[in-house]
Amino acid sequence: MPVAKVNKDVELYYEDTGTGFPVVFCHEFAGDYRSWEPQVRGFGRLYRCVTYSQRGFPPSSIPTDPEQYSQELLIEDLRGLLDHLGITRAHLVGFSMGGSVVLNFGLRYPDLCRSLTVVGAGAGSTNRERFEQDIRHVVDLLRTQGIRRFAETYAEGPIRTPFKRKDLYGWTVFRDQLAEHSAEGQANTMQGVMLRRPTIFSLESRLRALNVPTLVAIGDEDEPCVDVAVFLKRSVPGAGLLVLPQSGHAINLEEPAIFNAALLEFFRLVEADRWGRRASVTTGMLPV
Repeated sequence: MPVAKVNKDVELYYEDTGTGFPVVFCHEFAGDYRSWEPQVRGFGRLYRCVTYSQRGFPPSSIPTDPEQYSQELLIEDLRGLLDHLGITRAHLVGFSMGGSVVLNFGLRYPDLCRSLTVVGAGAGSTNRERFEQDIRHVVDLLRTQGIRRFAETYAEGPIRTPFKRKDLYGWTVFRDQLAEHSAEGQANTMQGVMLRRPTIFSLESRLRALNVPTLVAIGDEDEPCVDVAVFLKRSVPGAGLLVLPQSGHAINLEEPAIFNAALLEFFRLVEADRWGRRASVTTGMLPV
């Protein structure tokens, strides 16, 4: 089993598929290394695709100490994985929790990033009180009723129902894979990573200085993240915004053909040095 030892005692399970320029995929809170299968199947023909399970997600290490969970640690875990694999530059693709990790990784280590793709990121940046209430409810559900009951409930959430409506089989696979996770790892991740991470809005000054080509992607029914996606488009000079209609949170699984085509076009434009960058952000109708 391929494992990278990072941050002293944490072991990250990873899969390394294909050859070519590396693309590293960073999963969401409700996913793991398997969440990128439609992308690995498509991009493995042209690129070296790396997927991994973050700490707290089987078969990677599941620390029992809650202090071993934070976004800062996840960022450094990713850096350790790249070092382990000898990757000095990559396209980084992150979804939701992983999108926040990838975005902040790009702010810290821009020279390691050929591009950033930030998908469905920023939950908790708006409607903070409701977000914190939801975290308390989820943690209680995990600790009292276990991972399977949590998976059944979480998969029925409003940002997941478009996936169920479009692709019942794919949604069922997602739910069943989530039920194989660790209740302790999920609860600690909720409290240590998602509750304590900075909001995307608080990064504005740093985002305006980010000099990495960035694709921001969102489903238009992913309500907690829509405003954040628009904010990222407006804040990052080299950002483009992809909006998938009638789509929820997991757009890489809901609409893999559309997502893959857009991502491939983004990579090609970046590699040809044809992805644009605005000199400044303006709001007027006419130049003055």
